[in-house]
Amino acid sequence: MPLHRIFVPKGLYSPEDKTALSAAITSLYTSPPVSLPAFYVVVLFIEIEPGNMIVGGDMSRRMVRIAVEHVARNFLSDARKRVFMSRYANALKPFTNDRGIDWEVQVADYDRLLWNLNGMHPPESHTEEERIWKKENRAVSAEEMKKMKARL
Repeated sequence: MPLHRIFVPKGLYSPEDKTALSAAITSLYTSPPVSLPAFYVVVLFIEIEPGNMIVGGDMSRRMVRIAVEHVARNFLSDARKRVFMSRYANALKPFTNDRGIDWEVQVADYDRLLWNLNGMHPPESHTEEERIWKKENRAVSAEEMKKMKARL
């Protein structure tokens, strides 16, 4: 899953902002070339109380810190990493740069074999099974998958 932990000063973003920012991030993963099921994308807003986010010794600086974990897909080249970072920056722009808010993001890739959903190992990338998970927008068990395929 791509897990996005967004550390923000308390009250910086409205509920509508959070929904719109989450939608912008999710669209990075659900559209080509990635095309993940939407339910793989998790965005957590972690609001930091005033005085508990200090940047460069300055308590008043408006800063957003984002930690991203990739498991469902990993980058195959440095060029793809930079393309993703550029696309990510464009998705964040209306919520950061355009509002005069400083921001930082770091992305970590993790081993896909150490990832389960509802106790199941997710289907391999770009397979029929993954397409079913995407269509259903949820984890689908092997038993359910057999029943679905039998109906076709």
